[in-house]
Amino acid sequence: MKPLLSNRLLGSHLSIAGGYYKAVDAAAALGMGTCQIFTKNNNQWNGKPLSDDDIRLFREAVARTGIQQPCAHNSYLINIASPDDALWQKSVDALVVEVERAEALGLVGVVMHPGASVKSTAEEGLQRIVAGLDETHQRTRGVKVHLWLETTAGQGSCLGWRFEELSQILAEVAEPERLGVCFDTCHVFAAGYGLQTPAEYAATMDEFDRLIGVDRLRAFHLNDSKKPQGSRVDRHEHIGEGCLGLEPFRHLLNDPRFVDRPMYLETEKGERDGEDFDAINLRTLLGLIEPAKKSRKKG
Repeated sequence: MKPLLSNRLLGSHLSIAGGYYKAVDAAAALGMGTCQIFTKNNNQWNGKPLSDDDIRLFREAVARTGIQQPCAHNSYLINIASPDDALWQKSVDALVVEVERAEALGLVGVVMHPGASVKSTAEEGLQRIVAGLDETHQRTRGVKVHLWLETTAGQGSCLGWRFEELSQILAEVAEPERLGVCFDTCHVFAAGYGLQTPAEYAATMDEFDRLIGVDRLRAFHLNDSKKPQGSRVDRHEHIGEGCLGLEPFRHLLNDPRFVDRPMYLETEKGERDGEDFDAINLRTLLGLIEPAKKSRKKG
């Protein structure tokens, strides 16, 4: 296990193949401070129930490695904006299970795409999301884990690509205190928001703060974008190798408001010249942190 490479909570989405705890060990081996997982196969509705050993080994790995604020991403099949009543109910049922599994593992959040309105209007889709979140919250009383609404690129009929849509959801749910937001750099850029120059970054964050509040930002997905600003196409790229470039990540990593927020890579897995892509992307990110902020906090 490598020592923590930074006082920042930088991590990645890691595989649970062979055991949930292996994602934690893999993060620690790369010197990461956090990690994101799926609690089940993300392309299937049902998952094998968590065993006592799954839970124990995962929690032990978190304690042993010092990994902080691990989270989950929910299944891609879930769509609580769906106008189809059967699919909507199936999605809510699945979301409840996602929350329960995350709670059992001791995760702090479940990142979720708000949903796609499909053939209904955006407003109708937003109302379905509010209803779905309310039912999920009613059925998961007493849990500590929160749902984190992810900013989307706006591809197809996906909702949550405008800050106004997320703001509306937060304003209309019965228990907004149980929700947070996960800010995906690729998605926000593809949705049309500027991040590249200091002025663009400041303007986008000011708009987010005005409509939603930066205090609701619970996590970040750090991804470059294969497609240009405003494309509304969700295609991730390695850090600094896409249309975003390095500067947006420099702004974000040196923003004092977010020093304690977990930031997860969702870039392509694999290797380049024998080195793990996650290690490459992590090194790139660490190189953007101003020297005064690289030292580990004392105490």
